[in-house]
Amino acid sequence: MATKHELILDYIDRLPVGTKISVRQIAKDLEVSEGTAYRAIKEAEVQGYVSTIERVGTVRIEKKQKENIERLTFAEVVNIVDGHVLGGRAGLHKTLNKFVIGAMKLEAMMRYVEADSLLIVGNRYQAHKLSLQHGAAVLITGGFDTSDEVKQLADKLELPIISSSYDTFTVAAMINRAIYDQLIKKEIIMVEDILKPLSETPVLRTTDTIATWHAYTERYGEARFPVVDELMKVVGIVTSRDIIGHEPTAVIERVMTKNPITTLARVSVASCAHLMVWEGIELLPVVDNTKKLVGVLSRQDVIKALQYMQKQPQMGETFPNLIMNRFQEEKLGDGGSVFCGDVTPQMTNHLGTIASGVMTTIMVESACSVLRQHRKGDMVPENIMVYFLKPVQLESQIQVKPRVLDISRRFGKVEVSVYHSDQLVGQAMITAQIIER
Repeated sequence: MATKHELILDYIDRLPVGTKISVRQIAKDLEVSEGTAYRAIKEAEVQGYVSTIERVGTVRIEKKQKENIERLTFAEVVNIVDGHVLGGRAGLHKTLNKFVIGAMKLEAMMRYVEADSLLIVGNRYQAHKLSLQHGAAVLITGGFDTSDEVKQLADKLELPIISSSYDTFTVAAMINRAIYDQLIKKEIIMVEDILKPLSETPVLRTTDTIATWHAYTERYGEARFPVVDELMKVVGIVTSRDIIGHEPTAVIERVMTKNPITTLARVSVASCAHLMVWEGIELLPVVDNTKKLVGVLSRQDVIKALQYMQKQPQMGETFPNLIMNRFQEEKLGDGGSVFCGDVTPQMTNHLGTIASGVMTTIMVESACSVLRQHRKGDMVPENIMVYFLKPVQLESQIQVKPRVLDISRRFGKVEVSVYHSDQLVGQAMITAQIIER
């Protein structure tokens, strides 16, 4: 039987997109406590089909698909530009395909405005009206208002009219930054993107016998299965190693490995790969916040995802990318490498010397780079010991020399030395786990 928490989640899931959600109203409609309703709404927000919008409230939204993660909803735009909604609140859940800056004549402007776009413009009422008629939302800069006619039209068409006190250039920069961040997130594959869902996952019950395990092995061609209780909560896992020496009539609960390691759906595949290699796990049950099974992740699924990720174009740059873009790699005759680069203003602290975090990043990235020359795979730092560090001034040129001390199929150890004007200014010992692709 479903719990109250699950009933509320199902109720929220069936609400039309755009519906405002109230803790008090749900508690009243479903005859549950407000605390239970609140926890369920927060869970729905984690799962991505509810969003809390400042000065608007909690709204049922359309859950984003992975391929559309680079698109923003108008509700997110409101938060990004610290704006307030003048009209068309019912359309805040919709996504925008592009934004247009209205800094031209009206006729020319409308050639670029299309459905599902966002027009960024000042207090030009006619532009507001025409944009809505073209199916586009409007963001008014400078803190200006619009006419009652435009607000009524926005409500009718369910297209938001948003006002922000920032100027046009600042607003455009803020939205660009948000889209850029979303592009970086798009590159990070999550467990929920690749897991085998519950509908395709064979599971065993605690009351099943080893004979059932044998039947499942023949039917599904697998030897590892999660074990669940009557509420579908994961209580164990069974592999061929567990059933050795037991009679076919033995109950699964007696032979299973209890309290198995599990993961959540909103965890990166890279961190799960690290966990599976470190713990020697071939099958990882995926659960929700109540420990209820939602699917499984196999080591094969992880390897395929990491291979796919490597083939994708780089959509956005993270801080390590930006730092290492300033360094050139030079190959040495003995098969090693040295990385040379300048200390830029962005790399320094308030004293004008290279920040310790930046120095550590340079050491780690250079160590991982030299390990990739020996093993193809993803490098996950296990242990970083910086045991020598001296101040390095702004605009100084540094040379980073990683030296592989030991390498195996799963681990590599590298000593990294950093020099400025032939003087040692930093040294570290880095151990990294190698996740083969």
